[in-house]
Amino acid sequence: MTATVGTGRLVRVCALDDLTPELGAAALVAGEQVALFRLADGSVHAVQNLCPFSGAYVMSRGITGSKGDEPTIASPIYKQVFSLITGSCLVTMDKEPVDSGEGGLAVFRVVVDNGDVMVESKEAE
Repeated sequence: MTATVGTGRLVRVCALDDLTPELGAAALVAGEQVALFRLADGSVHAVQNLCPFSGAYVMSRGITGSKGDEPTIASPIYKQVFSLITGSCLVTMDKEPVDSGEGGLAVFRVVVDNGDVMVESKEAE
């Protein structure tokens, strides 16, 4: 279920300074759990907090890293590695997703404006 949100409204989630570089944080955006990551380069990324392989809401507790130039997040349960750019699963660790889908993460557009982190919800404006 790799999907990029693009038709919703921007929801203020927190101040940029509230996010610790290289550590995740969970937020509720229009009723959906989202995992936020502020990377060392200053970029901020948001993906669904639900791990498609374990079925648990744990992605915000994952380990940030990279595969080449692509920033990644590794699930804290079974260690699958996902792109923070596309949501694609890059390393499955020989597991299957619980919903028999492709095992990707939904990616949410993030805007940082005047020190505020805003995430685009799936709800239409």
